[in-house]
Amino acid sequence: MEMLRIGCGSGFSGDRLDAPVPVVAALVAAGGPAALMLEVLGERTLALAQRDRRHNPEGGYEPALEALLRPVLRDCVAHGIPIVTNGGATNPAGAARAVLRLGRELGLGALRVGVVEGDDLRGTDALDDLEPWEGDEGAVLDPSAVIAANVYLGAAPIAEALRGGAQVVITGRAADPALALGPMLAHFGWAEDDWPRLAAGTACGHLLECGSQVTGGYFADPGLKEVPEPHRIGFPIAEMREDGGFVITKPPGSGGLVDLRTVKEQLLYELHDPAAYLTPDVTLDVTTVVLAEEGRDRVRVSGARGGPRPERLKATVSLPGGWLGEGEISYAGPHARARAALAGRTLRDRLALLGIEGRVRVDLIGVVSVLDGDAGVLREAAALAPKDVPEDIRLRLAVATDTREAAERAAREVLSLLCCGPAGGGGARTRVVDRIRTLSFMVPRERVRPRVSFLGLEDVA
Repeated sequence: MEMLRIGCGSGFSGDRLDAPVPVVAALVAAGGPAALMLEVLGERTLALAQRDRRHNPEGGYEPALEALLRPVLRDCVAHGIPIVTNGGATNPAGAARAVLRLGRELGLGALRVGVVEGDDLRGTDALDDLEPWEGDEGAVLDPSAVIAANVYLGAAPIAEALRGGAQVVITGRAADPALALGPMLAHFGWAEDDWPRLAAGTACGHLLECGSQVTGGYFADPGLKEVPEPHRIGFPIAEMREDGGFVITKPPGSGGLVDLRTVKEQLLYELHDPAAYLTPDVTLDVTTVVLAEEGRDRVRVSGARGGPRPERLKATVSLPGGWLGEGEISYAGPHARARAALAGRTLRDRLALLGIEGRVRVDLIGVVSVLDGDAGVLREAAALAPKDVPEDIRLRLAVATDTREAAERAAREVLSLLCCGPAGGGGARTRVVDRIRTLSFMVPRERVRPRVSFLGLEDVA
């Protein structure tokens, strides 16, 4: 039965820049139809990209996009391996122009880039018909305050771009599994209401979307879940058949591992309801999925079920979130925990004395960094027996405020500890940034209008 291989070379913005190279090498060596997906966009990174574009209208796309593509673009074009990425973030057309400039630099000649847009809801009537989603009930949206509003698009526009001859497809906010499902739709010609196959393709894309999480990366836990050679971990490759059965594997000879445990963990990752995982393309049910090991680093996946896609699509809306003032300082050696705890109490008292209002968090990293270190927690930390606490503690202060001035003043208080005590503080650093908060809404599908266009070298200066 005909097979389509899809490799994933990135699981998020900030992933390893060399990860796509062995994946593409494995796809080339295997021969046959293949595609490469690069997943680099999250809700946080989308909001940050929108903020960047306000300062640079040609920016707003994944800053590492060219670095990810440079080592593999030539081989992908030469071997007919299309690349699909959501690295367009808030500016897919700008990202496409950057890819075309890279192609010209590499001497690739004619390069056809497909651009998928329509996820940006700003300036559209869709903003008038948003309904708060789970967890954000009661949210009232002021359209004038919206920084970004992006709906999750599905796989159909990606497939349209590929059928139109795109060698690289750049999207903005698309559902992560759609980066894999799109090439499947284009290659196999699956109908957009073939729920069993769409479910299988979406399950496959979900397993691929976080890169090395399914090949042992986020799975590793020394002494409990050993993973070989994590420094050269192989990113995943799916071998998809026309009937929807597929195998998850990785490049031969690479580090990491693929087994029942890694696949199970990733399959359940971020599923709010395993029996009804809502995506733009299908409602996925993974409760009937069957996994079987077919040999070393090969797990076959079958049995995913699907139902009709939801009538409403998820949209992420980004709004101004005030300012964050942050500072860190280290305490080491004898009595480190007591000195760090005193520093934390001093910072809280100083903020109260200065009248700085906002949400305050103090963490003693190595002691109570998973808790919000209020005064009671800090007292308890100071009372811990010496054997229970390392003699090297990093103190972190974070203050969320409405104004930059208050955030800067709060962060400065950490720096002042270098002389104002307690004793032995060092390695202080501070940072002040404007915050963006995100809310989730649902938008009627008919309000969303995806658009596909194509750019070539003639479209760049």
